[in-house]
Amino acid sequence: METNSYIEPVYLISAVAEILNIHPQTLRQYEREGLIKPSRTNGKIRLYSQKDIDHIKYVLTLTRELGVNLAGVVLILQLNQKIEILENDIHIYKTKIKSINNLSVVPDTKALVVQNTSFEMVIIEKNN
Repeated sequence: METNSYIEPVYLISAVAEILNIHPQTLRQYEREGLIKPSRTNGKIRLYSQKDIDHIKYVLTLTRELGVNLAGVVLILQLNQKIEILENDIHIYKTKIKSINNLSVVPDTKALVVQNTSFEMVIIEKNN
């Protein structure tokens, strides 16, 4: 779980730009593109949290080191969101299966299932 200090918006755009060694206009462009969503004060001043900064670092890694354009970054972020949702769904279903298995009448340690099967193989040779 995220702590309040991690998600608390406290950094001004100039501080974030200096921390990340980028121009403030880059941050504004990322916001216009929908890549980041900084908080705003009543006076409309942008404030960034440490979580926002980590997110911007991820975007910068994609663009600078991997050469992904901004449209590609948008797609990657959307796919990451979908993966997160699906992983959450998997966790929910695993929990449900576990609770259903705990409701079984005969404990798994006491049940013995024996299945006898036999297989026969027939080989047919074709004579010309």
